[in-house]
Amino acid sequence: MIRFTTAGESHGQALVAIVEGLPAGLPLTAADVDADLARRMQGYGRGARMKIEADRAEILSGVRAGQTLGSPIALLIQNRDWANWEDVMSPGAVDDPSHPPRRRLTRPRPGHADLAGALKYDRSDARDILERASARETAARVAAGAVCRRLLAELGVEVGSHVVALGGVTAAAPAALPVPLNAAADRSPVRCLDAAAEREMMARIDAAKDAGDTLGGIAEVVARGVVVGLGSHVSWDRKLDGRLAAALMSIPAVKSVGIGLGEALAALKGSEAHDAIYPDATEEPSVTPGFVRRTNRAGGLEGGMTNGQPIVARVAKKPISTLMTPLPSVDLDTGAAAQAQSERSDVTAVPAMAVIAEAMVAIVLAGAYLEKFGGDSLDELRRNREGYLARLAERRAGWKRV
Repeated sequence: MIRFTTAGESHGQALVAIVEGLPAGLPLTAADVDADLARRMQGYGRGARMKIEADRAEILSGVRAGQTLGSPIALLIQNRDWANWEDVMSPGAVDDPSHPPRRRLTRPRPGHADLAGALKYDRSDARDILERASARETAARVAAGAVCRRLLAELGVEVGSHVVALGGVTAAAPAALPVPLNAAADRSPVRCLDAAAEREMMARIDAAKDAGDTLGGIAEVVARGVVVGLGSHVSWDRKLDGRLAAALMSIPAVKSVGIGLGEALAALKGSEAHDAIYPDATEEPSVTPGFVRRTNRAGGLEGGMTNGQPIVARVAKKPISTLMTPLPSVDLDTGAAAQAQSERSDVTAVPAMAVIAEAMVAIVLAGAYLEKFGGDSLDELRRNREGYLARLAERRAGWKRV
């Protein structure tokens, strides 16, 4: 299994990610992580902070001579903006009465964790909440996901994403998704594969910026090359679709997750909704030898298990809750009506959210592979996977003798 945790505040000294459970012998360098960190920082509509930060990962442990050791991997990402916030965010107590008072946030933002967190943790300064609730934390998740993506690549799995809706603009579905998906999506400022929709999305971002507003949207994450049989039907907590949904819902500002056609399946008849199974007459190697599907409405998951089709998940993100034209709020110090606090913010972060969603999918899938196949080393994990695929192929060969 994979365990990971993150630590750090938005304007603190650094972010830390710790990933445990990866096998020994996996090739890994900081450059593998930095590539995804750079992708997270891209996207039309990002705020001024992206001009300050240039995220780079430092591997503190768990890797030697370019290979994982099987021990926990610790990753450090420095916050370059810390220099501008050291007085505000210093962990030390302020004993000097002449020290200027720290900037406080007492006017919580609707839609953010500010109010609920301040009440739950009994804090008079909502900055104690927002610094950790900030989406800046997701840089550490992307670092952890990049490590897991490296493992999946060794197992023939590709994870990519693209934006299908932003600011009320919906992209036309392509006849077929490009392979590799990210090679195409990364070329778009909004990760959109539809050029006309891309232009309209960017125009709406510009209009929202001028109005002091923010925009949400939907991204689709696709994982190809996943074997049949990850996850399980036997208990609720082993169902892989549930685990993927939980991981994706944990991304800040995400409000819904759909697998395959998602909610659209509810409007279809059973004869229209399910993916028919056909014999596969080819001799090509396959993760589902002997079977083929002509549709993928289920998004690669049936009964809590992967079925050999690409995993497809759509993730909907609400507009960012920090507005340059603030909404009404209440001052925590006085209880009086006030305008919500404004912080430096993006107009939209949907393209970045897509990259974060890739990371969460990669983490869950890497864990599912290790649960299914085990292995303390990469070679052992590969052998176990290959033995499983060989058994599936033998089953297919047995049909020919009947």
